[in-house]
Amino acid sequence: MKMWLREQFGGFTATYRRELGAYFATPMAYVFLAVFLLALGVFTWEASRFFDTGSADLAPFFVWHPWLYMIFLPALAMRLWADERSDGTDELLLSLPLGMPGLVLGKLLAAWTVAGVGLALTAPMWVTVNVLGSPDNAAIMLTYLVSFLMAGAYLSIGAAISALTGSQVTAFVISVVIAFVFTAAGWPLVLSGVKSVFGTGGAELVASFSFLTQFEGAQRGVLELRAVVFFLGFTAFWATLNGLWATRQRLG
Repeated sequence: MKMWLREQFGGFTATYRRELGAYFATPMAYVFLAVFLLALGVFTWEASRFFDTGSADLAPFFVWHPWLYMIFLPALAMRLWADERSDGTDELLLSLPLGMPGLVLGKLLAAWTVAGVGLALTAPMWVTVNVLGSPDNAAIMLTYLVSFLMAGAYLSIGAAISALTGSQVTAFVISVVIAFVFTAAGWPLVLSGVKSVFGTGGAELVASFSFLTQFEGAQRGVLELRAVVFFLGFTAFWATLNGLWATRQRLG
């Protein structure tokens, strides 16, 4: 068992360090973090009229996470496998005696780490609401954690499509479309249309696959096990597809 795990995940640490270093060795990570934080700030303070709400909580901040993740995280993940092909290093990487699970996990967690840094850098907003009032900090921490899990789900889509297409632009576009489907599935406008055609049961089924629906409980400060299972299971599913599509390249 130990030998099998070593064979499958032996390349994880090296892959993770290599990918994380690649993000910060170029302007990509810094540009991503700057634009991501700027967008979050604009939507929180301006679009949601944060100071007009009259309440000291981060609800106007968290409500934008799924929609911004839908755009920003595929952009962060699109290079993970496509870069290997464009740089001509894919054949070398896939010919190395490294387990595919370790490669997939190392690349995904590197992007997830950058996304986590972005979330951590929003801490001043948390400090701000504590200065303005007495928020439920336990609920805010919970929402941050579930948001982090949701970020991994979005990244897993981008990483898998990057392995499938081999083109950054194509991977980005397809990933955003897929992410939009899983996000908008919980949108009231979409659900009302589904309900009119397939009834309440159909609408509930569609809503259960939506990031909006799964994130809703955390926004209320409630830890729902179904949401944790959904995001982790969703990430594992797309990571499995990532491995299968990358393995196809290796065998091809």
